[in-house]
Amino acid sequence: MVQRVTYRRRLSYNTKSNKTRIIKTPGGQLRALHIRKKAGSPKCGDCGNVLAGVPSLRPTAYARISRRQKSVTRPYGGSRCGTCVRSRIIRAFLIEEQKIVKRVLKAQVAETKKSGKK
Repeated sequence: MVQRVTYRRRLSYNTKSNKTRIIKTPGGQLRALHIRKKAGSPKCGDCGNVLAGVPSLRPTAYARISRRQKSVTRPYGGSRCGTCVRSRIIRAFLIEEQKIVKRVLKAQVAETKKSGKK
């Protein structure tokens, strides 16, 4: 006859947090081994791709690891991927360039009006 296996914790329902698998102990008994939930990978806030260099852990496990393991040493390290950071930097640079060009054109227009009046 097959040995019966019961849950080893108080929760007696087959929920997502109470998954088990059956293992055989060195004493030859069958036991229910409670399985931890699988961790989701941290994703980029802009494009949604998985962040490289940041481990996939359950939320409480992040509290136990050091700060350098939670992010990458770069601006927006643990929240945005490298491609998105690059595009942000380029966008900011181009916007600043556009402002300078507008300022120069405005100055040229003002100068032509000034010289046209004389």
